[in-house]
Amino acid sequence: MNLQDLENQTRTIVLDIIDRSAIKKGQIFVLGLSSSEVAGGLIGKNSSAEIGEVVVKTILEELKAKGIQLAVQGCEHLNRALVVERQVAEDKDLEIVNVIPNLHAGGSGQVAAFKFMEDPVEVEEIVAHAGLDIGDTFIGMHVKRVQVPLIPVQRELGGAHVTALASRPKLIGGARADYATDPIRKF
Repeated sequence: MNLQDLENQTRTIVLDIIDRSAIKKGQIFVLGLSSSEVAGGLIGKNSSAEIGEVVVKTILEELKAKGIQLAVQGCEHLNRALVVERQVAEDKDLEIVNVIPNLHAGGSGQVAAFKFMEDPVEVEEIVAHAGLDIGDTFIGMHVKRVQVPLIPVQRELGGAHVTALASRPKLIGGARADYATDPIRKF
């Protein structure tokens, strides 16, 4: 896979999801990434540090420019723990856990996050406002309710299936209630 094409496609996808998810400055965006799937293999079988670095660096650049915080989900070997900046963990009172990811325990996305973040730490769980799932890693456990699926402008990145989630406040009150305009679906 051409790494420049990967960067361009990643940027297109993440900008689309940032815009349509209505995520705001200071909120958390979760990334699930299988570099094996991007490379055309099976999840967890062919991790690629290069692919992880391109994808995470590109997403991190776009989120930082908008003041949005990135959380990178690890694989099941780390119980889906997430890499965030230490300041995010402290500001949001998140449980920091002691592990340093590698390609086969955490995955290429987490290794790249440790490389490109200023002061990365692993946390047990978060509540993100939106996220991107590259390679069917299932990020839903980290996105707050009510989850709204978003179909990305591009449904594949390399060989990986791409999905996304946003979240919105619960609608309560029933038929008699009035609601604010939905910033995600715009109805």
